[in-house]
Amino acid sequence: MTLNLDNLPEETKKKIQELTALGQNLEFLTQQKIQIDTSLRETELAIDELTKVTPETTVYKNIGGILVKAERNKLLDEKKSYKTTLEMRSKTLEQKTERTRKTFETLQKSLQADLQYK
Repeated sequence: MTLNLDNLPEETKKKIQELTALGQNLEFLTQQKIQIDTSLRETELAIDELTKVTPETTVYKNIGGILVKAERNKLLDEKKSYKTTLEMRSKTLEQKTERTRKTFETLQKSLQADLQYK
């Protein structure tokens, strides 16, 4: 079945546009969440490794593509702080994604009902 958009009411056209925008936003949020969660896992691995070594062990951190000697305890504190930040971002993105998904599903059902009567 082909749908001719020219014959649809303006309200239905707007719903289709909004649904498309919500779908794109949902995809963007999902990609961001994946990136944040990947960074979180990498940070957790770094924390685990830093915890295993003694404070006297020479460690390095990556700054702008170069490795710089760092103090283990200070680097560990930085990584723990960064982990907390990432966890908050991940939770916020999860909530935002869920709200967007619910809005998307509600609008999708409404649009389906509108189109069923055409």
